Amino acid sequence: MSIRTYGPNAVDWEERIDLDRLRRERLDRLRAALDRSDLGALLAFDFANIRYMTSTHIGTWAIDKLIRFALLPRGGEPIVWDFGSAARHHQLYNPWLEGTQRARAGISTLRGAFHPDAGIADDVAAKIARVLADHGLQDDPVGVDLAEMPVLAALAAQKVDVVDGQQVFLDARRIKTPDEIALLAQAASMVDAAYDELYGFLRPGVRENECVGVVSKVLYDLGSEYVEGVNAISGERCSPHPHVYSDRALRPGDPAFFDILHSYNGYRTCYYRTFAVGSASPAQRDAYTRCREFIDHAIASVKPGATTADIVSLWPRAEEFGFADEEAAFALQYGHGVGLSIWEKPIFSRLVSLDHPEVLEEGMVFALETYWPAADGWSAARIEEEVVVTADGCEVITKFPAEELLVAGRTYWTVGGPLNSLRESQSHLNTPAGSRSRP
Repeated sequence: MSIRTYGPNAVDWEERIDLDRLRRERLDRLRAALDRSDLGALLAFDFANIRYMTSTHIGTWAIDKLIRFALLPRGGEPIVWDFGSAARHHQLYNPWLEGTQRARAGISTLRGAFHPDAGIADDVAAKIARVLADHGLQDDPVGVDLAEMPVLAALAAQKVDVVDGQQVFLDARRIKTPDEIALLAQAASMVDAAYDELYGFLRPGVRENECVGVVSKVLYDLGSEYVEGVNAISGERCSPHPHVYSDRALRPGDPAFFDILHSYNGYRTCYYRTFAVGSASPAQRDAYTRCREFIDHAIASVKPGATTADIVSLWPRAEEFGFADEEAAFALQYGHGVGLSIWEKPIFSRLVSLDHPEVLEEGMVFALETYWPAADGWSAARIEEEVVVTADGCEVITKFPAEELLVAGRTYWTVGGPLNSLRESQSHLNTPAGSRSRP
C-alpha cells in the first residue's frame, strides 16, 4: 500500500485523489453491507452516514440537528431529502443523484422545534413508506442509524419495521478505500503544520483558548472544512484529564497536551501531542517515557490478523494508574477507527476488547492513544498516533515528532550557560509528591 499526500487542488498533470471513484466505492461498500444483512433498506439521519451514502454535505452548522435523511433501498439507488434550497442545489450540482429523481426536498422535526401537530414526523414516515412500497420492500425491516422518537412512532404507524441499522453502516465504513486513506493522510498533514505553529507559540502567559485559536486558524487557512475541536490541557489540569480547554495561562515548567480534531473533505483527525513549557521535571519526562512505550508496543503489534484484544493487553489496567475500574478510566488507554467521524470501528479498550475482540484487517485506519499520570501528582503525558493497517504491519500517518518529550518556548540563559531543560518545577519542589519525583 502506497500512502501519499498531495496539495489540496485538482490538477491535470498528476493522478491524485479520485473523488468520482470515492463516491462509487463508498456506495458499493454500503450496498454490499446491506446485501449481507437481512434488511430491506437503510435509513440515515446521521450526517456522516448520509455523506457516505449520497456524497452530499450542507455544512457543519447542521450536523447536530437531525434535519436531513437519506434512504438506500435494497437493489435501488439512494435518495436524499434535504433542507430547503440545498435540495435544489444538489439537483444542479450533484449529477450522481440524477436531479429531482433522488435529490428531493424534505425536512425532519428540527429536534422537536416544529409544533407536534404540524405533522412533520408523519410526513417523513410517509415519504419513506412510499419509496419502500415502490421497491416492494414494505414488509422488510429498515435499518435506522439514529432518529427522534416522533419519527420512530410515525414509522411504526406506517407499519415500517424499524431495527438498528448503525452496525451495517459501520461495517461498510470499517475498511477504507485508497481515496479515503489519502484524504485521512492529507487531514493529518494539516495537523502536522498546526503543531509546528503551536510549538513556536507556546510560552508562559499564553492561554489554552489562545492555543485553540492558533490551531484553528492554521487549519482553516490550509483548507479545513471543520475544526471539530482542540483539546488544550495544561499544568495541574493534566491529571485528571478534563477533556475540555479553559482560559488558563501556561506557566514555566508546565506540561501541556493537545488533541486536534478537524475535517478535510469530511475525513477526520484525532491527534494528541504533549509538550513541556520552558522545561520539564523528571516526573514529567518519566510519565512521557511510559506513555510513549505503551503506544510504541501497541503500534509494533498492529498487523492483519491481530485483534483489538492483543493490543489492549499491552496497556496497563485502570487500577495501575489510579482509577477504580476500566469504565472510570475509559478513553485514556484507547483506540478507535477514524473516517467520516472520529470514533468508528474498531474500538480498542480494556472495557470491551478483551471479551469482544475485533480482528484487524488491511485498509483499516485507526488512532491509538495512551496516557500516563506523573509521580508528582499533577502533571501527565498524552500521545496519539493514527495508523493505516498494511499487508504486513501498519504505517503511521501522524508525523509531528513525538519520540521524546519536546520542550517549547524560549531558551533561558544563566551565568553558567543555557538553563537545563530537565529541572524540577520550583512551585512543586517542596511538596511530598514533588520531593519523591526528584532524581
